[in-house]
Amino acid sequence: MRAGLRGLTTRGRSFLAAAAAAAISAGILGEKDLLRVAVLLAILPLLAAAYVGRSRYKLACNRSLDPHRVPVGANSRVVLRLQNLSRLPTGTLLLEDRLPYALGSRPRVVLERLGAHQASSVAYTVRADVRGRYDVGPLVVRMTDPFGLCELTRSFPSTDHLTVIPQVTPLPSVRLPGEYAGSGDSRARSVAVHGEDDAATREYRRGDDLRRVHWKSTARTGELMVRREEQPWESRATVVLDTRAYGHRGEGPTASFEWSVSAAASIAVHLRQAGYKLRLVTDSGADVDASEAGGDGALLDHLAEVRLDQRAEVTGLVQRVRQRADGGLIIGLFGTVSVAEAELLAGLRGNGATCVGFLLNSSTWLSLPEKARAEAEHAHAAAVLAMLQSGWRVVGVDHGGRLPALWPQVGRGAQGFALRAALAETVAGGVR
Repeated sequence: MRAGLRGLTTRGRSFLAAAAAAAISAGILGEKDLLRVAVLLAILPLLAAAYVGRSRYKLACNRSLDPHRVPVGANSRVVLRLQNLSRLPTGTLLLEDRLPYALGSRPRVVLERLGAHQASSVAYTVRADVRGRYDVGPLVVRMTDPFGLCELTRSFPSTDHLTVIPQVTPLPSVRLPGEYAGSGDSRARSVAVHGEDDAATREYRRGDDLRRVHWKSTARTGELMVRREEQPWESRATVVLDTRAYGHRGEGPTASFEWSVSAAASIAVHLRQAGYKLRLVTDSGADVDASEAGGDGALLDHLAEVRLDQRAEVTGLVQRVRQRADGGLIIGLFGTVSVAEAELLAGLRGNGATCVGFLLNSSTWLSLPEKARAEAEHAHAAAVLAMLQSGWRVVGVDHGGRLPALWPQVGRGAQGFALRAALAETVAGGVR
């Protein structure tokens, strides 16, 4: 009841004020009829407050998002289902779902009435042009009586999450360098001579099943040997995302970093569909194994929230990748790098890894004077040359470049990269 009295509208308070004035006048003038009017004027807002106050605890709300994970620029449908759990009908309900600024303005929906135990659903759509993880809700419901004398606000604490992932672009099928690199015990077995005596074996380790002991090999070597478990030969790939704040330019969805994030998502999904065991590494500390539970979903969820890091450096990125370096294919997406940083990236070419780098010339995301533009182009060419000389295969990226058009360059022969090295050396020579 107290909550209902606090929710009296201006009209309801005016009724109470009129009732008090009529009661005082009735006492002064001795008019009983005027007192009856005062009682009537007072009862109406009090009944409205009791009615609305009771109803506010008899509502249930459920929200669903379809889908709960959408790419940048796509829509998600939000369905609100409100149910009246009381035996009394409600008055007019105004629904307002709280949304972050990136999802647009707050939707407001009016429900005229909900009968006893009646439920009703309303829906609206949201769209985000900026990736991220957003909270949808809580829902705010304003309840009024039929006469508009009392209005109460109730906020449902539950929220749902909408994940806006980077745009994933289909890529053409090309034969990738290092596609046969990987690991698995079947590699050793495949080159073994067939026959029981030459079965692939290894030394016994604590916990091995004794039924796998290979007695002929044990007798020959004098050590307990067990049959090697066959494991499928698997191709491995590592996608490296550069999150250095000083390596990228531009603002908002068109920034060079957003191009890199979208490219990382597209490449990762493409490689996963091609059967690669995939790992995503950033220089801000992330290390996501897409082969574990969650697969593409976990990887895309991480890319939805990745941000530029002011403290990230190439040195830390190289160390983080090499912590679990196991060969295979490494595809890097880098912003602007200096010659010294390009030489540091040579440290990733260990353990037989094939390295392909998309090197963004982030200065093309800015409007620069002619002289500054020429200096930036020369610096970019020098970085490309340094990476090529260190064994990287480099694909240059300028503003407006489309990944599907650039992707076939990853599968070209070594002579194509040798030609690029010669051209880059010629251009970089103009700097000296």
